[in-house]
Amino acid sequence: MPEQDVCDLPGIVARWQHDPANLVQILREVQESCGTIPSDALDRLAQLLGVPRVRIESTASFYAFFHAESHGAYEILFSDNIVDRMAGKEALKQYFCERLWLEPRKLSEDGLVYVDDTADIGLADQAPALLVNGYAIPSLDKARLDLVAELIRARKPLADWPPMLFEIPDNVRKPGPLMGEAFAPGAALKATLARGADATLAELDAANLRGRGGAGFKTATKWASCRKAEGEAHYVVCNADEGEPGTFKDRVLLASHADLVFEGMTVCARAIGARRGFLYLRGEYRNLHEKLKSVLAARREQGLLGRNILGEDGFDFDIEIHLGAGAYICGEESALIESLEGKPGKPRNRPPFPDRRGYRDQPTVVNNVETFACAAKIAEKGGAWFAALGTPQSAGTKLVSVSGDCKRPGVYEYPFGASVRQILIDCGAEDAHAVQVSGPSGTCISFREFDRRIAFEDLATAGAFMVFSRERDMFEVARNFTHFFAHESCGFCTPCRVGTSLLKNTMDKLAAGKGSAYDMHEMKHIMHILRSMAHCGLGHTAANPVVQTMEKFPDAYERRLKRLDFEPAFDLDGALQTARLITGRDDAWAHLANE
Repeated sequence: MPEQDVCDLPGIVARWQHDPANLVQILREVQESCGTIPSDALDRLAQLLGVPRVRIESTASFYAFFHAESHGAYEILFSDNIVDRMAGKEALKQYFCERLWLEPRKLSEDGLVYVDDTADIGLADQAPALLVNGYAIPSLDKARLDLVAELIRARKPLADWPPMLFEIPDNVRKPGPLMGEAFAPGAALKATLARGADATLAELDAANLRGRGGAGFKTATKWASCRKAEGEAHYVVCNADEGEPGTFKDRVLLASHADLVFEGMTVCARAIGARRGFLYLRGEYRNLHEKLKSVLAARREQGLLGRNILGEDGFDFDIEIHLGAGAYICGEESALIESLEGKPGKPRNRPPFPDRRGYRDQPTVVNNVETFACAAKIAEKGGAWFAALGTPQSAGTKLVSVSGDCKRPGVYEYPFGASVRQILIDCGAEDAHAVQVSGPSGTCISFREFDRRIAFEDLATAGAFMVFSRERDMFEVARNFTHFFAHESCGFCTPCRVGTSLLKNTMDKLAAGKGSAYDMHEMKHIMHILRSMAHCGLGHTAANPVVQTMEKFPDAYERRLKRLDFEPAFDLDGALQTARLITGRDDAWAHLANE
């Protein structure tokens, strides 16, 4: 592992133009070079960037992938999504730790390896999975872990590991217009140039394309607003921070259809007058980084990026990739912009919205990966073609990331309006009892609701579709989600920072067999506080898993209730049991109840 004194801090800062807005990228490079982000490096970066040290430290301490203490030459992070747990992640993690004689969350005695959990890494269709030094390895079993352990013991550089370990199939089970039809790079841009910016926006409006990130805001309205907004520059940002547990369709789009996504961003640039764009790629998708850079390079060679695109004078636009560093909250568009500017990813107060004041306080369009892919198709084929798919309120198709208790997990493309039951049949979920639609922040539906439809007017979704069979304990599913939200809360507002922790602690109390009806009432009360007072969508939806499973699967909670009135989480009399054993006393007077 490189020592701290070989870190070329001046060189790293120079590569990022001495711009504090690139601080997250600078810190990523510092950690890769140094193995950590030590305190004296923060001082030096503050000098080199000309900003207060507190700004450097606040960013370095915010992101989960940055650390001041050494994690050895090999940092192993097991994905801790509920689907990973269902697939045996806990037992495999214990097996791996035993093979290497180490404890989780503690650097091995030889300073070689560190093992811990991390949030969902976008591989729920190939669970369980892990990250090694930021690179994903899917489909874990004991044989694969044995190989990883041998490579670590041999101190093999990651570049020399067998490539098959890092192979991640797309698992496209049902292709449609986005996933299944050939796309010629440049086709959408040629149509856009021939049509003109105004007419392109009119086609987008006629298509009734709505954002695919979950909110469903009309894309043409956002683009038109940004175009009209005054500013020194306009920007295009693609939100590829696909952090919602159980979602992985954007990963597949970027892996095999990156041209379509980049073309959609370039169409947007033409429509709003932008010259610069960003792909904000979640840190867990580092495997895709080099491939995406090569696609961008090829597009520049083909005249599809850069100056005078396709020979059109003044049509200048280029795209830069920025990697995230492990923060779910950065999927929220204003938090993402904060991260792009080198700050902690905390959501902004809105209004103003990014289309008026976004990146560097300038008009900015922020759209999801799938949204830009759809926009490219609309630019190529026209709005009427797209509007003919789906339902009147939900035009087009939707990519669905299917995982959990089914025979064929993967990505499915359906016209909006497809029923949950149809998806379950197609993926081979024969014993489905519940489905979590759109991840923990979405909607949990029971077997009684399988005729509901995937559509903005019924079940709106960012793409996750986690299937749970009858043998699954829905309480434990909800408990996993509460731990996720408590961990991922950015801490900006008190209702979310405290409320998510209270939910997690109360669910743990029920799991320990100390629950009561009082606790059930308190969790509903916390939900109301979060929904009405939290700063952003994370807090607004953090209680959804608990409240929805409580309503639809009440037996999962009732069997954990010890009594109807209040039951303390800490059992003082039980804590005295060790003292009773030591003294050899177990008479009535040795118990608190008799005092």
